[in-house]
Amino acid sequence: MTIPDKNSDLPEFDGLSAVIGVADPDGPPAATDALEMAETLGPPADSDPDIGFSLTDSALDVPQRARGLAHRIAQDLFALGPQGWVRLHASFALTTTGQRSRVVFSDDRDREAQVLPSAETLALVAEHRRLSADLGDGPWWRLELELTAAGELSVDHDYGDEPFPADQMFGIQDYLADLEAYPRDGVPTWLAAYLHHDGRQSRTPQQAAAAARTERESGYLPVVSEDDFPNFPVLWARWAAISAAFVAVRSDWGPRVLPSFAWFEGSRRSGSSLYMLPGGRAVLSGGVWNAPELAAAYNGTTPLPRLYAGAPEWVANPVLNTRAGGGLLSFCYWWERGRWYRGASPAATELAAAVPGIWTAGTVTDVISGLVAEHPAPEQRAAVAEFVAAAERHDVTHAVLAAAFGGIGDLDAAHYQLALAGVARIGPDPLPEGEALDAARHQIRSEGLESAGFPLDDLRAERLSVGWLVYVPTDAEEIVIDRALFYVADDGVVERATSSTPASVYLPGFEQRFRRRHS
Repeated sequence: MTIPDKNSDLPEFDGLSAVIGVADPDGPPAATDALEMAETLGPPADSDPDIGFSLTDSALDVPQRARGLAHRIAQDLFALGPQGWVRLHASFALTTTGQRSRVVFSDDRDREAQVLPSAETLALVAEHRRLSADLGDGPWWRLELELTAAGELSVDHDYGDEPFPADQMFGIQDYLADLEAYPRDGVPTWLAAYLHHDGRQSRTPQQAAAAARTERESGYLPVVSEDDFPNFPVLWARWAAISAAFVAVRSDWGPRVLPSFAWFEGSRRSGSSLYMLPGGRAVLSGGVWNAPELAAAYNGTTPLPRLYAGAPEWVANPVLNTRAGGGLLSFCYWWERGRWYRGASPAATELAAAVPGIWTAGTVTDVISGLVAEHPAPEQRAAVAEFVAAAERHDVTHAVLAAAFGGIGDLDAAHYQLALAGVARIGPDPLPEGEALDAARHQIRSEGLESAGFPLDDLRAERLSVGWLVYVPTDAEEIVIDRALFYVADDGVVERATSSTPASVYLPGFEQRFRRRHS
């Protein structure tokens, strides 16, 4: 189908966004005003393109009338298309007191031109909405049309299953007036929260301090969370490991970490944030999409859950998930004195959609292995398991990371996530075995310890967590007391010891001194 000749004076695409039509400086007319204007203008001209439906409105049932209106809207919009357009997307948001619209044509090079719909078109949209009120639990709030230059039309009626785009949201009073005109049995949880949360989930530092004092004086205690989440240090390390994995495979999804802060947004609008605080404390909070307890509270059947019941004064807005500001927080846990606590939050079994898969080391390994390969081999899974274990030890090296991901992906960015979280090894990468042996030989020569009973050519090295144990092996039948041992750290520092102190006893101090040098 070709564009009618009457559009030949419309601007062509020039690579910039064009606006077609004349805009009222005070904004588009209200739907009721537009309808009054349309009633004096009559139906579209016969020369308008046929979208495939041409019945008149008289003597038709409501669904047919609504369908006919949708086609008339499409015909009106079709006539506004600039030369060369191939696709049209139009969206209209209405309440009884407000109207917003966006009509965009695009060509086969994805260049866009934005058009202002006519008053007649807006009147048809308003009438379509009034008709839709008879087809379900209240009228639609948004109408979207997709149209091609060939006349293919699709229409979507948006009743708020998903939040509306920010540029098509109205003020609270607009929706309240609409609900008064068109009462509904229920309102989507996100919209009910927008209308009715009234800041009740906000917890300023002043409110937190006052509530904590009151609860201490009354003897109120929070719920001790025994088996909901892993201990915080382990949870933090696992969160960081999964974050690094998603970064490594260059995914826009998945959790992320910053110093003392981590967050996660799932693909189905659930999510959470995790704050690490001084003194071994933490706050984990977030929201499960369409949480039933929030739906019940905002639709007036139950009180809003007391998520902060028993919380200390440091559980306040600055460390709460941003959902609290919009009334969509559905859980809040806090960590102190080596335990998790919660108020009236659900158990963790109900929160899986809002947090990464941090439940067990095996869960984390499964998640990351699935990112590494569709069907990971046993050796791949073993390398990932070692990566997860190293993260829990706060000892991930570049080599461990590369082994887990097969040397592919953005490993530098992944390692940066681990470094921000504090679970990457602090200090140099592992010292090669040959360099460790050379360092031990140099130490032995400088101390004059080389002898026939301690030949340097016979030195052996055994890998430790942060370095090597270098020694001369003894014969099976040989008994040696106070045999010289050399601990060579990955930064090249050599420590001399003897076999009278077992490696299991000496090693913790060796590791501590290494980490202290690089902290």
